[in-house]
This record gives sequence, structure tokens and C-alpha cells, in this order.
Amino acid sequence: MTSPLGTLASSRLDIPARHAPSPAGLDTGLLLLRLALGLTMAAHGAQKLFGWFGGPGLDGTGQFFTMSGYPAGRTMAVVAGLSETLGGLGLVVGLLTPLAAAALVGTMINALAVKWGGGFFAPKGVEYELLLTAGAAALALTGPGRYAVDRLLPGLRSPRTVHGVIALVLGVVLAGGVLLVRK
Repeated sequence: MTSPLGTLASSRLDIPARHAPSPAGLDTGLLLLRLALGLTMAAHGAQKLFGWFGGPGLDGTGQFFTMSGYPAGRTMAVVAGLSETLGGLGLVVGLLTPLAAAALVGTMINALAVKWGGGFFAPKGVEYELLLTAGAAALALTGPGRYAVDRLLPGLRSPRTVHGVIALVLGVVLAGGVLLVRK
């Protein structure tokens, strides 16, 4: 809201309108983040599910999950692959963004748990997984921006932080449940 003096009114301070963030710039930035994160995660999921992009496919991924202490490794590979693929594609188009992002957060929590003892920096550390987790959580909380399918859905037309918080809690609880069955 612009006041007669040319400032953007805020509950905490008045920001001159010329310094206020551009809505189009914010929406474009969110789109860029959604595309980068979503396509990266969808590609990871396709590696697990189909062996695309040099991935191990369900058999190899299932063996990895079994070696990592998860029961029913192939089933866990399907769950992780679908979460990454569908969550990633959901982010790309901005569909059910809080849930898509929470699916990625839940998957990445398990990835962090598996890699945790390797330090922070790649190749054995968790920096990459932590960055993906933070990006997904940020999108769950901010919403997808204007360039998203969610804008066509009445309940998600204008993002609410509470939707993101509820979705993230769901993702964390489900991830914790999966971690509880890990040996």
C-alpha cells in the first residue's frame, strides 16, 4: 500500500516505494527456483525409477536402500523415486506447491540421515542435500509465485504460510516414520 508520501506502508517500517521489491521480480525468482530445484529432483527420481540419466534404476536403488538399513529396499526406492519425480514436477509447474515441496523435504531428510557422518562438504558431505532441503522448505513457505498452476486453484490462489507449515510438518513426520524403520 503506497502512502501519499511515496512510501510502502509496512507494520514495522516505511520503505520508499522505489526500493520496494518488484512483484514480477519476486515471481520470476520463485519460478527460477522452482524450475532448478524441481527439474533437479525430478531427474533424481527418474534415475531411481527408470535408470535414466545414468541412474541405477529400481533394482540398483533398492539394493542401495537395503544396504543403508531400510527394509524392503525396492519399495523404498519406489517411494523415494515417486516422491522426487512427482514432487519435482509439482514444483516445476507450481501444482500443490506446499505438498510437492514437503515430499522433497521428507525424501531429503532421509538422504541427510544416510549421509550424515560424511561431514559437510561434497562428495561425502551433506551440503548438497541440505541446500535442496532448504530450497524446498522455502518454497513450501513462500508459495510458488504468480507463474504457477496453483494460481488457478481457489484454495491455493494466494499462498498462506500455514499451508506450508502444515505440509512441512507432514513431510517431517512421515520422514521420521520412515527413519524409525531403518536399522
